[in-house]
Order: sequence, then structure tokens, then C-alpha cells
Amino acid sequence: MSPEQIFTNAQVVTATEVFYGTVTARDGVILDVQAGRSHLPQAVDMEGDYLMPGLVELHTDNLEKHMNPRPGVDWPSDSAVLAHDAQIVAAGITTVFDALSIGDVTPKGNRMRQLPVMLEAISQAERSRHTRADHRLHLRCELSHERTLELFGTLVDSPLVQLVSVMDHSPGQRQFASMEKYREYYQGKYHLNDAEMEAFMTQHVENSRRYSDVHRRAIVEECRQRSLSVASHDDATAEHARESAGFGMSIAEFPTTEVAARESHQLGLSVLMGAPNVVRGGSHSGNIAASELAAKGVLDILSSDYYPSSLLQAAGVLAEQTPGYDLPKAISTISLTPARAAGLADRGELRPGLRADMLRACQHGGRYRVRQVWRGGARVF
Repeated sequence: MSPEQIFTNAQVVTATEVFYGTVTARDGVILDVQAGRSHLPQAVDMEGDYLMPGLVELHTDNLEKHMNPRPGVDWPSDSAVLAHDAQIVAAGITTVFDALSIGDVTPKGNRMRQLPVMLEAISQAERSRHTRADHRLHLRCELSHERTLELFGTLVDSPLVQLVSVMDHSPGQRQFASMEKYREYYQGKYHLNDAEMEAFMTQHVENSRRYSDVHRRAIVEECRQRSLSVASHDDATAEHARESAGFGMSIAEFPTTEVAARESHQLGLSVLMGAPNVVRGGSHSGNIAASELAAKGVLDILSSDYYPSSLLQAAGVLAEQTPGYDLPKAISTISLTPARAAGLADRGELRPGLRADMLRACQHGGRYRVRQVWRGGARVF
């Protein structure tokens, strides 16, 4: 049995309060959380910094940027995973669901080609214990792609798969109810000319009609049989939310309207929004702002999406600027609630019996800065 680890003189952030106290752990598990300072010689002085639970990230595309750092550049996959992992843990994230996209939405994209490479790279890094964060897989299923169901069937057996989301990014509905926003986003991002863009939009509308409903039903049923958590994506109406609840989904990712978010929340789905949305003050797609949903009491989870360090920054914004939020409630959106929504009952808060996944943070310039990180009691940053 390893000796106790004692962290004292910390502002301990639990799920309900913040107090100056001491956290004790042994063999990767929290033994005790209590107010007051330890005077034992082996106790580590946190110097009044915050001690928080390790963050839980359910949806990040960050690995893609390391796999393809520039257009046409494929970086060695093992190196890309470790660089991504280092960025993740430096943001205070101790459990990360790396999102792998099944089905591409652009004819000039790399996602389909990179999919098996990314999966194998993550799996190998985890098997070799080279990663510092705990990596799981989130399969993002683009329902309107003709090969999505086939590819899902080949990937879902991976033991790292614990979360699946279903989405339809075809124009004229959900995230892109505005055709102009759709055109602006994809034509600008992938440099399609007008003729290519028109053909692209027509094809995706037709693919959605042919495949989306069939694929959604088949994938959700497979997840139900495997007891995998399922998330909806870009629900825009109350009908969408009720459909997702009817399928037994547990998470509503990025609802685009207050109506959809409110209905999802009332039906028991955890509403997930982007932390960059909070930091930037709005959606890049012109949809509902995450801060508006937080102010109305219908936001449950934040995800860093494409910018890992946005998690802790956004939680700070919620705690300081949003009525009804204090620091414990804000931190729960990036720790306890996502852990529970993904079926992870052993982490997400500083409580005896849970994993000693923790981060030490201080406030600098009005923002929280990560100073140290532990995963299962082992220092990883």
C-alpha cells in the first residue's frame, strides 16, 4: 500500500461548496475531504490555490488539428496523439472522449481517410500507457453519409468506445437552418466555388432524405443493446428533443434554440453546449448562445469542442457573470455532470471513494490558470 498523499491549505471545490481545507488520497482514491489545515510534515501546501476535480471532456475534435496541422500535411499519428494528450492534460482535463467522425460532410475533407488511423493511434497509446489523460472514444455519426452505418458496425466493438452521437449536418435544418450560414461556413472553410457548393448542398439534402432516419434508428438500437451513452446533436425544435428522449438518449449536444434546450432539459437529457461559445459570447453559427441557456437554467454540461483550455475559462465566466451560478455549480458542468451523463460514476468530484483526479488552479488576470494536475493520484502535469 502506498503512503497517503495530503494536499492542504487549498480552496477545495466540491460539488456544493468552496472551503479552505485538506484532501487526502491513497492508491489513486480520495480518502478524505475536510475543512482545516493539516500540520503533518508530509502534507503538500497548496498555498491557498484552488483544488478542483479533474475535468471531464465529452466532445473534442482537437486531435484532428494535430493529425493535420496544415492542409495536405499528415503528421505521424503516434506523435500527434501525444501532442494532443499533452494539450488536453495541461488544460486540466483528466478524462477525455476523443471524437471520431464517421461520415464526412465535405468532398475535400480528410476525416474518412484518417478515421482508422486515429482510432488505432489512440488505442495503441492507451494500451502502451503513454497517455497522461484517460482517453475514451466518442463516435460522431453523420447520419446522411451513405457509409455511416457500415463503418459504425466496424468501430463500435472497440473497448474505448463509450459515447455515440448522431447528427445530420445537411442544409436547411438543425445547426444550419439558415442556408446562408451553411453556405458561408462550408464554402469559406473548404474553398468551394459556386457550382461545387450548389452540387454539394443538393447532394446532402438528398442523402439526408435517403439515409438519416434509417441510420439513426439502427445506431441507437445498437447502442441500447451495448449500454452505450447516446447524444443527440443540434436539436432545433421541441419535436427533435422529444424524438431524442424517445430514443433513450442521455445528452443533448449543442441544441440550436432555447425551445429545444428547454424541452431536452425537462425530459431529462443533459444539455451540452460549447465552452468556446461562452468565452466568445455567442455561437459562430448564429444559433442560441450558451450563456443565454445558462441564465435560463437549462445548461448542464460544457465541452471544449475545438479549444481545450476553454473549459476552465468558460466555467469561470459562468461563475462570475451568470445569475444562479457559483463556482461549484460552474465546475460541475465540466466535471461531475459530464461524468455522470457518460456513465462514469467513479470520478467528477472531490469526494471520498472516488478517483483522485484533481487539478490545482490559481486566478491570474481574472482567469483560472492550471498549475498542476493529478490523474488517479499520479502527477501528470
